[in-house]
Amino acid sequence: MMENLSASPQEWGNLYTAAIEFKKIEPWQWMDDTDLLGVQNPENGEIGYCCVLGALGEFYGLAVYLGTEGLNVELRIHSGEIRPEDREVTYIQKCLLASFADRKYLQKEDLDVIKQLGLKFRGPSSWPSFRSYQPGYYPWYLDRKEVAFFTLVLQQTKEVALRFKANRNLFHPPGKDLYFVRVPERRGTDLIWEDGWLRPAPLEEKESEIQVIDELRLQRIRKKTLKSQGTWEIDFFHIPAPVKEDARPFYPYVFLSVDHDTGIILKSHLEKPDQYKMKFLDQMLDLIEELGCLPREVMVQNEKAFRLYEPVASKLGFRLMQTKKLREVGRARKSMEALGLSGKR
Repeated sequence: MMENLSASPQEWGNLYTAAIEFKKIEPWQWMDDTDLLGVQNPENGEIGYCCVLGALGEFYGLAVYLGTEGLNVELRIHSGEIRPEDREVTYIQKCLLASFADRKYLQKEDLDVIKQLGLKFRGPSSWPSFRSYQPGYYPWYLDRKEVAFFTLVLQQTKEVALRFKANRNLFHPPGKDLYFVRVPERRGTDLIWEDGWLRPAPLEEKESEIQVIDELRLQRIRKKTLKSQGTWEIDFFHIPAPVKEDARPFYPYVFLSVDHDTGIILKSHLEKPDQYKMKFLDQMLDLIEELGCLPREVMVQNEKAFRLYEPVASKLGFRLMQTKKLREVGRARKSMEALGLSGKR
């Protein structure tokens, strides 16, 4: 595993040492999962928002929510906007996780690293494991950069946790939307850490999610003066069955269109989670061309689908409606998930 993930034995050893030292102080004895602190990555400036886990005595570890995208998911959970048990949480997390579990919960790759490092652990909730969560992807092993950053995070969180134990007002912000952050400064070969109060960076739209409409294709469709008939339900969602094509498995993102009146599946298609926008735009236009008609109305449920198709609806002249429930899509989705099917690709 160490060779495959490119981190050296020394780098893995540093990470495990930091995790062992972190666990020794048992910060979950005095910290809750609402006590967030930040650690800034010296390589790219991104802030990891750290959350100590274990106050309830069921699961011990440290979650590091990466950047504003990762932080927003954590805040939505704490606000009640999304529930921790919702299946969608699995697909939107952007974080690193260190956990201390029983040996039986570790994978062969984890045990191989521990064996190569010559480490030994005994007892329940004592075996460290580390995972990387990226939106749409299966939880995976750390790469070299993640190993390096997580080592720093564990070291800094340990020091700050001890300070917080002595001073419960340590994280009390001097202003709105400010977070206590450990900020690094390079001095020669050394990293010097200082306290800072920083606001999360603005949430940036990923280049892969920027919407580009094929105007020439829309013009060709308009020139055909197609009839409008029927109501379509369209949704896209993750299938909880990871697919492995490259090194890291992903949860397929599915486009599904169902006739609202008959329940017939009109079209389904799956993509990687970071490539869906253009592909799912094309799927709608493909469906229009294949059926030789425009829908009178398209019903969508999630905000992403509404934003994606609103310009198309405006240009082609059909009604786009956002609703709380898609009856026929819901039925089709349950059948697909039960069978482990996700359509064509």
